[in-house]
Amino acid sequence: MSDLHAPALKSFGRRGGRPLSARQQELMQGLLPRLRVPLPDSGLLDPRTLRPQASEVWFEIGFGGGEHPVGQALNHPGLTLLASEVFQEGLAKCLGQIEDHGLSNMYLWDEDARQLADRLAPASLDRVFILFPDPWPKARHRKRRLIQPAFLDSLARIVRPGGQVRFATDVRDYADEALVHFIRHAGFRWTAQRAGDWQMRPEDHVATRYETKNIGDIAPVWFDFERG
Repeated sequence: MSDLHAPALKSFGRRGGRPLSARQQELMQGLLPRLRVPLPDSGLLDPRTLRPQASEVWFEIGFGGGEHPVGQALNHPGLTLLASEVFQEGLAKCLGQIEDHGLSNMYLWDEDARQLADRLAPASLDRVFILFPDPWPKARHRKRRLIQPAFLDSLARIVRPGGQVRFATDVRDYADEALVHFIRHAGFRWTAQRAGDWQMRPEDHVATRYETKNIGDIAPVWFDFERG
């Protein structure tokens, strides 16, 4: 991965947490290398070539413990799902679920998601999920938030016209800031027609343990955008 251009500022915090169990260590050493997104030595990857029979390709950025991408992969076995997370415990938990369910339609990325986005072919994604990303609450850290104009440029390049991006947060000022960035970006259209469209959990959402903790300062909001 030395040829990847690393962003100057990380959009995530620590990578490590509690020590991994023996099984989790085995999964990290054995299964993760087999499921890691296989980037070419040079050029861009069209993820549709990973499973040509797949109906769509989805990309989840920052999946926590893996409940959401695993649930979506189970609910939609015909699609290919790329899922990115740098937190080691989350990766290990996700790998355990993949093995337990025998999933064959998921690929994982354990580095900065922006690096993977930079290496994907144009218009190669049908859907992107950014659910409860690190809000970096301190004012001096706001520049580390994932939703920035430059990253939306990257998303606009890799999401096909008519494709969808879902952003969710339970932090009020991040919700306001992210919504402004998306609305100002010419590549995306906010699909909400009424308050319930962003105040209520979408019917196709797979709930996660994080959501039950009520850590944020507001109830979760759900913004769906369409690539123009």
